[in-house]
Parts: sequence; structure tokens; C-alpha cells
Amino acid sequence: MPTFPVRLANNSPMQPIDTIYTDRLTAERFRPDHYDLLCRLHQNPVVMATLGGVRSDETTRQNLQDYIAHWESEGFGLWLLRDRVSGDFAGRAGLKGIEIGGKWEIELGYTLLPDYWGRGLATEIAQASVDVGFGSLNLDNLVCFTLTTNFASQRVMEKVGFVFEREVVHHGDATLLSRMTRQQYDQLARQNPPGPHPQ
Repeated sequence: MPTFPVRLANNSPMQPIDTIYTDRLTAERFRPDHYDLLCRLHQNPVVMATLGGVRSDETTRQNLQDYIAHWESEGFGLWLLRDRVSGDFAGRAGLKGIEIGGKWEIELGYTLLPDYWGRGLATEIAQASVDVGFGSLNLDNLVCFTLTTNFASQRVMEKVGFVFEREVVHHGDATLLSRMTRQQYDQLARQNPPGPHPQ
């Protein structure tokens, strides 16, 4: 996987953003001791129904190693999510590099346990991730994609400001690819200025 030329807006080298906070969630950089929690997510058939099905322990172990390696090489990546009040595990979300249609992109992803569905939390962490991407990381654009049948995820993408670009085949499935550019983000930010997420 190539490294991404990410720098802060002031052109200083990017600093890791290990932990961010939203009103209701804490998002922390993945660590080796998160393995059991990630297994809970990856072995939940309801959660994984739109993500290729449940994953084995070994696949999850490799996923976790990949998440950690991405943080080490790029200085950003996926976070493990916790309920900010109780500290309970809630899911994962964040930004990561991915190859789509032969091109390397930076993708927004979000996956929550069912107990956290229907409360606006996916939109909350998606917006926080986008703010980090265009704010702290000074990215030019982000992509986000989901199955054509995953209407809940499509709504989250639309609420945050992603615009449908094209349909692609990803892991053999018909997938909707949406994109947000810095110009689009800046226009939305002027209407609704983001709050401070890293602490």
C-alpha cells in the first residue's frame, strides 16, 4: 500500500490524531488489546450482513494488524468506538486508504453494533471523521461507498455531504461510490462550522 502525502494546513508534518471525541462517542486508535472487541463486531451476523458476512478469528486478527499498520505508516486510520458515558464498545469508524477501480483513495468507513443503531451515531462519527480529514489532515477529497441495498448507510453519506459519483463492483458486489471534495466540504463548513473533535 502506498503512503499518502498528508500534511497539516500550515504545511507542517502531520501529527497523529490518536483519539477524538464527539458528543456521545470516544474514538481511539486501534491497539493489539482491542482484538476481542473487534471479534465481537466481526462475528455479529446482523452487523456483517452488509460487509461480506461474519469474519473468522484469524481474519479479524489480520484486519487488526492492518489497522495498526495503517496508523503507523500514515498517522491516521480507523478508530475503535466507545460510548462516551459508559465506556462500552460501540463499533469502529474512521479513514483509511483503499484501492477502488485501480486508484488509491482515502475512504470514510463506519460500523456500529446494533444497540447503537437508529440514534444518529453513525452520522455523528462520520461527520467527525470528515472534519478530521479535511481539517487536521488537510485532504483534498474523501470517498465513501456502500451496497446498493444499504439504504441506512446511504442516508448517512447524504447527511454528511457526500455526493454520488458512480456505481462500482467491490468484492463482487454492486456498490455506490460517493465523494466529497474540499470545495464541497468548505461550502458546508461555512454553513455549519465544525466543533473541535481532537482532545
